[in-house]
Amino acid sequence: MRKRHLAAATATVASLALAGIVTAGSADAGSTDDRATAEPHNIGLLTKEIDSYYGAKQDADGVWQASPDSPYADDLARIERGAKRQIAKAAKAYHGKGDKPAIVFDIDDTLLLSLDYEKKTNYVYNDASWKEYVGKADRPAVFGTPELIRYAEAKGVEVFYNSGLGETQRAAAVENLKKVGIDVNLDKDHVYLKDKADPPAYLDDCATAAAWKCTTVQYKAGTREHIESLGYDIVGNFGDQYSDLQGGHADKTYKLPNPTYYVE
Repeated sequence: MRKRHLAAATATVASLALAGIVTAGSADAGSTDDRATAEPHNIGLLTKEIDSYYGAKQDADGVWQASPDSPYADDLARIERGAKRQIAKAAKAYHGKGDKPAIVFDIDDTLLLSLDYEKKTNYVYNDASWKEYVGKADRPAVFGTPELIRYAEAKGVEVFYNSGLGETQRAAAVENLKKVGIDVNLDKDHVYLKDKADPPAYLDDCATAAAWKCTTVQYKAGTREHIESLGYDIVGNFGDQYSDLQGGHADKTYKLPNPTYYVE
């Protein structure tokens, strides 16, 4: 279930901060423990802190952009340096026998930044406006991710995409990825999107043509399990939500920072 209203995460952030376990880009930010032990963080101050974290500024066209010298960018660079070490290690260990190394990426706010949408909607999700926004295919890249994907490709590590976007949004997603310089394995065999009208057989425990009942974790983990069944070892799984990463079927997970919304 998608929860994009900023207030939905405020109590979680406050209670974790009181426990001393939340820092910008930390692995615990956005945890599912939503039990508030004190008055939640003031939402007006929280939005200002988010702006500061991203270094949020409007460009000449009025589009909200993150700053390349922001704490957000610094956190991404640190995560991506570690990921490159893992990719290089996996590539070096592979000798053409056994499962081929692969990496899996979520798309929204893992590869394509939605800060402009969040700012202009005051962090309130609306299905129609979100689909319109995605359809414009004009989101900027999350810093460093085009280079990370090209690095993996150069090392011979297979790249897959595992997104909560719908099948009807495929053309826009692919167009946007190409526009920001991510033009690696964008065919249907590598880009997995939610197809509620005709769910794949490997999700038959929670999805049929009559009813889609998959949680985000079931959908994403089930897709990774399917990728593994094709002869791949997923050495890295990347996402901005914990639900992108939970459920296993990856040697290592990489949580990219996103304090603007929460997806169960």
